[in-house]
Amino acid sequence: MTEVVLRVAMSCQGCAGSVRRVLGKVEGIESVDIDVEGKKVVVRGQVDPEAIKEKVAKTGLDTEYWN
Repeated sequence: MTEVVLRVAMSCQGCAGSVRRVLGKVEGIESVDIDVEGKKVVVRGQVDPEAIKEKVAKTGLDTEYWN
């Protein structure tokens, strides 16, 4: 299982909903944890990290890997 941790410029629950919505269309995801205040998204499953990052970035929110 792969764990992808992203920093996403979310400011509200609406932003979190957008992220959850785009990730809901990706096969292989087992869980998604979203922390709006911490601007952190953790995706676990049989997924390609770059594909997950690109999918989240399509929401229009600044997205980068958590370092």
